[in-house]
Amino acid sequence: MQGLLYDISPKLTPRTAVFPGDTPLSQKTLLSFEQGHHLMLSALESTVHIGAHADAPCHYHASGEDISRRDLRRYLGLCQVIHVQLSHPQQRISPEHLAGRSITAPRVLFRTQTFPNPERWRDDFASLSPELVVWLSQRGVCTVGIDTPSVDPHDSKQLESHQALFEHDLAVLEGLVLDQVPEGEYTLIALPLSLEGFDASPVRAVLLPARTAIV
Repeated sequence: MQGLLYDISPKLTPRTAVFPGDTPLSQKTLLSFEQGHHLMLSALESTVHIGAHADAPCHYHASGEDISRRDLRRYLGLCQVIHVQLSHPQQRISPEHLAGRSITAPRVLFRTQTFPNPERWRDDFASLSPELVVWLSQRGVCTVGIDTPSVDPHDSKQLESHQALFEHDLAVLEGLVLDQVPEGEYTLIALPLSLEGFDASPVRAVLLPARTAIV
């Protein structure tokens, strides 16, 4: 935390873990002071699903829109951080895990602590159950986030929770860093880039005090 701001995005480096077979971040230096140029200029190559990122519906549904067409208000405003205790890491969060809790914001972020090191890939991270996506939608949630690389298990081909997101029109944030964030309400700012035709975008996600909520 810096002052009243939580930075919930991991630093992006060539060491940042990505799904096996996906494209890690790399930097190509085009100009540099060391080479006698008048400025530094570089290019990058990377999957758009790196670190903290927003999936677009076209990532998981043939009829889904790309990330440039998403309503930015989904990624900006009042949110709720919920800590979830799981019996084992590779588990889908279900409505039963939230028994006795009230949903108090239209954006909900889940802290599972099952993907603790953004630079070390592991398969046994927590995800969401499609039943939870439906349950959240019924309570007015428009955006859901998680501190793991995906809302579905790493080896899922059916992507049941992603499909539930599409069916109920929820936005999603993955790869968040929430280990230092207490439970409670905050203002979320996690705007994706307007990448036309792309299936996701990295975000610089931050949390501010809830009293600064925009919507």
